[in-house]
Amino acid sequence: MRRAPLRAALAIALLTGTIAQARDVMVQPETVDVDAGQQIYAETCAACHGANLEGQPDWQGALPDGTRPAPPHDANGHTWHHGDGFLFVYTKFGGQAYVEMNNITGFKSAMPAFADQLDDQDIWNVLGFIKSTWPDRVQAVQRERTANQ
Repeated sequence: MRRAPLRAALAIALLTGTIAQARDVMVQPETVDVDAGQQIYAETCAACHGANLEGQPDWQGALPDGTRPAPPHDANGHTWHHGDGFLFVYTKFGGQAYVEMNNITGFKSAMPAFADQLDDQDIWNVLGFIKSTWPDRVQAVQRERTANQ
């Protein structure tokens, strides 16, 4: 089954007021610019997630403020455990907005929102770059998670 295009998904979010519904129908566009994504990642994401997608030390532990260090985006992290919609929404609107919107308790996110800095294509390009670094097996699992989101 073909998923709704990005614009329709975001329209659903605006009309219903829930990012969660948009997240569930979003799939990375077929055309992304991995090279542009790599450059944007270096300029925007690497300061926290590492130049080599390695994340911050002790990323699975909590910091004194209750947040966690930035996780790796390589195959050693958990980014690939999430579908495209989750990754897009979490990046665009920020982790805490996602946590609050979905009434998740016991988790505090330090992930900032990038909606004011990156347009939708920039976000997809970054995600496309990240995903391009994963082994084939990891990419296949992530595609399956996207299909079942």
